[in-house]
Amino acid sequence: MTYYTEFRSPLGNLLLAATAKGLSGLYFEEHKYFAGKGNWQRDDGNRHLVQAAAQLDEYFSGRRTTFDIPLDLEGTPFQQMVWEQLKSIPFGATETYGTQARRLGKPQVVRAIGGAIGRNPVSIIVPCHRVIGTSGALQGYAGGLKRKRYLLALEAGTTQSG
Repeated sequence: MTYYTEFRSPLGNLLLAATAKGLSGLYFEEHKYFAGKGNWQRDDGNRHLVQAAAQLDEYFSGRRTTFDIPLDLEGTPFQQMVWEQLKSIPFGATETYGTQARRLGKPQVVRAIGGAIGRNPVSIIVPCHRVIGTSGALQGYAGGLKRKRYLLALEAGTTQSG
């Protein structure tokens, strides 16, 4: 069973989803790859959702730079590998898609890496917003480039937080 709650953020309302094992989704309004709630049940008291909301509050207020929420992410083995690697990009830093591909030992699959990053089900928590184009340009973000820009500015200390 998947449970959900809504969370108000500086980036608009977020839909948080969790299973008994951990956080399984964090979706922006108009999220590019979100298929909808289906038969999820609302549970504002779910321990994983409460923990995620508390940590997101701390992140947006500048008091948290890493997340330690249990995760239960559905994806292919390749996607899982890419998402796991994203967690190693430090707060306030960025890396390119090419760097991500080389770190995985697969420099020829930059586009596949981009596809896996785009389908990250827990944006912000697994920091896909920290991946940028080789030229330094912001490329792709399932929540929209305006949100990606905001998150990078927040982490750089150049925007007002929550």
